Amino acid sequence: MFTDGQIYMGLSDDQRIVLPLNMANRHGLIAGASGTGKTITMKCMAESFSDAGVPVFVCDIKGDVSGLAEPGAQSEGMEKRIDKFGIRDCFQYKSYPVCFWDIYQENGHAVRATISDMGPELLARMLQLTPAQEGVLNIVFRIADDNGLLLTDLKDLRAMLSYVADHRADYTTTYGNITTQSVGAVLRALIPLESQGGDMFFGEPDLDVFDWIRTDFSGKGVVNILDCVKLVQNPKLYSAFLLWLMSELFERLPEVGDPEKPKLVFFFDEAHMLFSDAPKLLVQKIEQLVKLIRSKGVGIYFVTQSPSDIPDTVLAQLSNRVQHALRAYTPDEQKAVRAAANSMRPNPAFKAEDVITQLGVGKALVSFLDPEGIPGIVMHTSIICPQSLMAPCSEESRRTMMNNDGMSKYDVTVDNESAYEVLESQRAAQEQEDKLAAERAQLEKEKAEFEAKKQKEEAAAQKKREREEERKEAAKKRASERRKAQIERQIISTGTQILKRGLLSTLLGKK
Repeated sequence: MFTDGQIYMGLSDDQRIVLPLNMANRHGLIAGASGTGKTITMKCMAESFSDAGVPVFVCDIKGDVSGLAEPGAQSEGMEKRIDKFGIRDCFQYKSYPVCFWDIYQENGHAVRATISDMGPELLARMLQLTPAQEGVLNIVFRIADDNGLLLTDLKDLRAMLSYVADHRADYTTTYGNITTQSVGAVLRALIPLESQGGDMFFGEPDLDVFDWIRTDFSGKGVVNILDCVKLVQNPKLYSAFLLWLMSELFERLPEVGDPEKPKLVFFFDEAHMLFSDAPKLLVQKIEQLVKLIRSKGVGIYFVTQSPSDIPDTVLAQLSNRVQHALRAYTPDEQKAVRAAANSMRPNPAFKAEDVITQLGVGKALVSFLDPEGIPGIVMHTSIICPQSLMAPCSEESRRTMMNNDGMSKYDVTVDNESAYEVLESQRAAQEQEDKLAAERAQLEKEKAEFEAKKQKEEAAAQKKREREEERKEAAKKRASERRKAQIERQIISTGTQILKRGLLSTLLGKK
């Protein structure tokens, strides 16, 4: 509860445990075994930040954080807690300004990022690529950047990978070796990412983080709730999204130094997923982001079961601690309890290591920074009760909030021209050019065949004419020879007749 300019988190005996607003961007940790009250603590802090005019981002793993959209329900137990914490005069059951988000676009507005914004490093971790495959992915991003090709969604990345594979000989001397095996492996890795919802996460319009830094008409900070019920089942996509979000905030928000209150507070539930199987370089990047993002006015609160889930280099940056109960049945669990107890400033009144395993639901060991930035001693604290509903909100409330939050611009996917369209256009143009070239070649071939056929026909016709001339000459010669023979026969016949008549005359004369 936000009161007297501070976040009232609970009671330790009769002492109020408060978190000063000017120390809230020093980051924090909410830890504890399942069912010990971490979600209630997170909701109470989110409510307080909202009342203080600080926008909030919350990961809703189980779906019950959505109850912030509705007033809490009065009950005998709640009334007793209100009196216990001495807040009867300022407590009221109320709802908070909530904006729902969902990567899968089922229970909130779409959350999208572009492939270019995600970058090859986070994408390689998401796809679980080998160093060689990550190297090829870096080359693909560099070629796309050098050629002014935007990588917006997964089809852009697929098109770019195929293009680079087809033209790898042209790029090898400039960018390094590109093997078809590595390209094929990256393409295969995209298949499960698509099935996990990657095709919905990557695209436009991409999220403008400033849309999460808003207050309502009354000055309350808007609580942005990311529905993670389905997303958390795909831990690689979940962790990559959180890392991208931190990077976006760090890159886009201006330096503010030490503000009176944070510009934005993030609660990352199931934070261990950020670090599960994370390479050393990635952990170093997270540590760097956590260190530097404080000066941007952003507070990050990791919510997980055990402090041991967080690397020590990151854990050292989390100054505000709320430690709920831990179980210690195994040697590893006992070691985790000791580590959690030793991470807070000791209280001479009790031994934190012993108390951690005995805390009841709604109880916690709390250590916050004071207004001067000095860690307070750990206090055995009863956590205050939330003012909103301690259950999931109704579907009607969710839809009403979504219809009135002004974020409907994210509900419609936009497919602007990017690498896929450009490469498809180039491919289509090349295919058209190849088609025209083939058609020209076919025409030239047909023309050549036609000319050859024409020449052949002309040669055949010429030969036919020559044969005809020869035939005519032969016929003429035969006719001439026949006439000549006929004349000769006539001459012979005439001569024979003359000869016969002359002989006859001679014979008659002799008589």
